[in-house]
Amino acid sequence: MQRWLVNRRETQRLSRVAEPRVTRKTAGLTRLRNALASTALTLVAVLAPQVALAEAPAPWLVVGDSLSAGYGIDSSRGWVALLDERLEDTLGNDAPEVINASISGDTTEGGLNRLPALLDRHDPSLVMIELGGNDGLRGLPPARMQSNLASMIDAVEDAGAQPVLLGIEIPPNYGPAYTDAFRQVYRALADEYSVPLVPFILEGIATAPAGQKLMQQDRIHPTAKAQPMLLDNIWPTLEPLALPATQ
Repeated sequence: MQRWLVNRRETQRLSRVAEPRVTRKTAGLTRLRNALASTALTLVAVLAPQVALAEAPAPWLVVGDSLSAGYGIDSSRGWVALLDERLEDTLGNDAPEVINASISGDTTEGGLNRLPALLDRHDPSLVMIELGGNDGLRGLPPARMQSNLASMIDAVEDAGAQPVLLGIEIPPNYGPAYTDAFRQVYRALADEYSVPLVPFILEGIATAPAGQKLMQQDRIHPTAKAQPMLLDNIWPTLEPLALPATQ
């Protein structure tokens, strides 16, 4: 029994000798390393999104009606989605995101009412205004339409963004006086405010033979097949405005 007790004490002594000594200095260094590692991870988590956000270009905004909302087609095949893809192909990481805030059936008055909140929410660098078609189809006074669009241009410029007018024409059965007054609204605003204008975004589409199937049966809305052509009508006006983003 005595020999067993001696061996047990010896084993305990050797075990204590084998254990590393944790001094106050060693413990302090360990805590310091852990604190530095934690701080580094926190900085990465906080700063990385801010750096990415700072490098991301301001978005482009489309405020339009059914012609931009993609009425009757898959919205992913609409001209706005195609514009987003073309900007990425052209500018790569410098491409602005295109935000589509278009609503089918919207008028210039509705767009004017919605615009302030959209500008506050998205802070865009460029705003495409594609409205007026429903004003015309309802026979609303062109002067009221012009006033609404002018107020939208003012609001966009006050927000520090570039406005772009995307014009539309209405069917000739509304009579030459009305259709001409309607058409002149866009040109007058473009001249007064010196803003880029696409006079008729459905050029070569709305007037195409029915056999080409570029317009839906209502003869108001373009088909999915026509969307690349619609973008091609708009792109020459947008391309020079996109290039400064890379300079």
